[in-house]
This record gives sequence, C-alpha cells and structure tokens, in this order.
Amino acid sequence: MLTIVNIAIMLALIIVLFQMQKKHVSFSKRVFTGLGLGILLGIFMQVTYGSDSSVVSTTTDWYSLVGSGYIRLLMMIVIPLVMVSIIKAITNLEKTSQLGKMSAWIIGILVGTAMVAAVIGVGTSVAFDLNADQIEAGQSEQERGSYLEERLGDVESMSTPQRILEFIPTNPFQDMTGDRATSTIAVVIFSAFIGIAVLGLRRKKPEHAEFFTKMIDAVYSVVMRIVTLVLRLTPYGILGLMANTVARTDVGGIIELSKFVLASYVALLVMFVIHLIMVSFSGLNPITYLKKVLPVLGFAFTSRSSAGTIPLNIQTQKNNLGVPDGVADMSASFGATIGQNGCAGIYPAMLAVMIAPTVGINPLEPTFLLMLVLVIGISSFGVAGVGGGATFAALIVLSAMDLPVYLAGLLISIEPLIDMGRTALNVNGAMTSGTITSRILGTLNKERYNNPDANEIDLSEVS
Repeated sequence: MLTIVNIAIMLALIIVLFQMQKKHVSFSKRVFTGLGLGILLGIFMQVTYGSDSSVVSTTTDWYSLVGSGYIRLLMMIVIPLVMVSIIKAITNLEKTSQLGKMSAWIIGILVGTAMVAAVIGVGTSVAFDLNADQIEAGQSEQERGSYLEERLGDVESMSTPQRILEFIPTNPFQDMTGDRATSTIAVVIFSAFIGIAVLGLRRKKPEHAEFFTKMIDAVYSVVMRIVTLVLRLTPYGILGLMANTVARTDVGGIIELSKFVLASYVALLVMFVIHLIMVSFSGLNPITYLKKVLPVLGFAFTSRSSAGTIPLNIQTQKNNLGVPDGVADMSASFGATIGQNGCAGIYPAMLAVMIAPTVGINPLEPTFLLMLVLVIGISSFGVAGVGGGATFAALIVLSAMDLPVYLAGLLISIEPLIDMGRTALNVNGAMTSGTITSRILGTLNKERYNNPDANEIDLSEVS
C-alpha cells in the first residue's frame, strides 16, 4: 500500500511537469523543477522510511522505470547520433586537414585539463590532510576492496599501448552495440573513415558521393528527430533519477566521510572555475557560457553518465553555444571516454595522495607527483563514460604507481554522491573543449553564443 502511495506521488509530480510543458515553460526551468522535485521526493522517502527499508527498495524499482528508462533511451540513440553526425560533419569539410586540426585541439584540451585536474586533486588532498588510515573499514568496504583487487588483474594485463589499441575497431558492428568501454571512440574512428572515403569519392565518382551524402542527410534528419523526442523527456528522467539517488543515499556514510566529500567538491569546483577561466581567455563571456550549459550539467549530475549525456551535450553546443556540427559531435564523443577531468583526473589523484602514506611514500615528493600527473594524462584515454568509469581509472593509476588498490574500496558509501559531481565536471570539460576549439579554429558562431534567446535545447521542437 505504501509503495502504491509513493507511485501516486511520482505520477502527480509527472503531471505537474507535463502541465508546465503544455504551458510552454522553458526547457531549462522544467529541468531544474524536475531536479528540485526529485530531491524533495527523495528526502521524503529517506525521512519517512529510511534508505534501507523494503518500501524504499520496492518504490525505487518502480521509479527506475522513469529514471533508468530515460537513460536507456538516451543510450539507445548515442551510437546512431555519433555515427551519422561524424559522417555528416566530415563530408561537409573542404579538406581532410581540417579534421586533423579539429581532433588534435579537442584531444589536447581534454588530456591537458585532465592533467591540470590531477594537480588540483593533489592540492586539495594535501590541504584537507586526507589519509586512508583515517577511514575505518567495515564489511562493505572490505568486500569492495576485494572486488577491486579481482578487477586489478584485468587492468594489469593490458599496457597503455594496448589500451589505446582498443580504440581501433575490429568489428564496427559489435561496437555499434556498445559492447566495449571504448565502443564510442571506435564508432567515431569508423565513421571518420567513412567520411574521409566520401571526400575522396567526390573526386573520382561524384555522383556516388552525392547520392551517399543525400542518404546520410536524410538519416541525420530522422536521428535528430528521435533525439528531440527523447530529450523532451529530460525533466521526467531527472525527477526519477534524483528521487532514487536521494532516497537510497547512505547519510551515515556521508557524515563519516564528510571531509573527503567536502574535499572532492572543492576540487571539482576549482576545476570548474578553471574551465570558465579558459573560456574567458578565449575571448568569450564565461557567465553566458554558464547560463547555457547549466541544464546539461544538471542532467549529467543526476544521471552519472557522460555517455548518456552525449545527445544533450551535442544539442547544447550547437544550438546554445554556436559550436559547429563537427566540433560539437567530436568533443562530446571524445569527452565521454578521453580526458575526463573528474573521473580520470581529480579522483585517481586524490586516491593516490591518500593511499601513498600507508605504504611509506611521501606524496609530496616531486618525482612521485610528476609521475602521477603523467600517468593520469596517459591513462585518461579510454575511461568508460558510464557509472564505474572512475573506478577503472583509479585501478589503472594506482597499479601504475605501485599503490594498493583495495584501499580505494573505503569510499564505497559515498561513491554515488561524489560520482555525480565528477560526471558533471567530465561533461563540462567536453563542452569547454568544443567551445574553445571552435573559437581557435574561427568557426564559432559568436552571434548565437551571445544571443540570450538561444538558450534552449531546440526552441522549435522541445519548448
């Protein structure tokens, strides 16, 4: 009976959001309304039943139809969107050399900011005097540590060149299923080859190239329509995701590890400010940028999925920030698996500094710090853009630095909370790289960027 009551409350809140949509309330306001209502609903269940109660467990299963269902719909369109967008973007280029410059700038900014994020993570850990010895390990922490040690074997068996080699697709159709952690990048590479082949075909068989281009344009229009239909559900998805997250949060664990939570969010905030400074140095108004990307960051925060945010990321860069198609498509796709500032930069660095003293290593030794930043830069390639990507990144970095990985399991109780902030920073890093790259290449539409009315995902379709 209590579960039915909770479901009825969720349905009532969905109706509220639907009425806002019918009244043409802006997309951004509906997104943040869904976020706020989800938090309130989660707090209600947390206070009324407790996070470990059977009522919360059963209710959140039903709420997952809204939240997790929305994530599945987004993941459904990621690969088709990335594939046709990359092909279309390349076929619109005049020279293949433009593709090289675009990719180099995007990847360079992503990896460079990941290394800066590592330095921020080190500084924050030292400032807050974080040490793994200060954390008491319970049963769940010990089980998590054992799990990480088991996974370590898979990580250690692959060298850095082998991990980079995983980007190259051997079976593109398998990668279209999202079967591997590097599937998105593999599809990007495959799509790039198709686009380059079409550019070459224009010189030899222009009629075939023209036919293929028209076909891709038609498919692109259909895919973008699907994207629009799915993105309309964003406020409802955020409502379900946030309600579940707050309802199941281990408040006791957060209080016990509050110092690490605070240190993590200070580091994330500092890195976020650095992104805004970079935008400012490129000659753009950072406040304008912030206003336009907030809905995307809100979704990334609640979903904890960089890959799932790709459609929203691309649409926002193109429609709100004035980033051209090719740069937006590539920065969103690359940013989901390369140079993730939160998961592959800050988090492994903080763990390394925390764990180093337990094995007699001074984390402030220059050689240790230099090696840590370099390892993080190299290992930031190929981190999965879904929940758990930070764990994979941490395993790579800690094993490369000869540090015990099982101590990373001490943070399991607060993992979802800090992962929300990390994902938002990852996505912002991708959008920052796209914006700055298009600015450097002189392809940014400054009029659209500065237009306060261009502040929706799709003004003609989503409002």
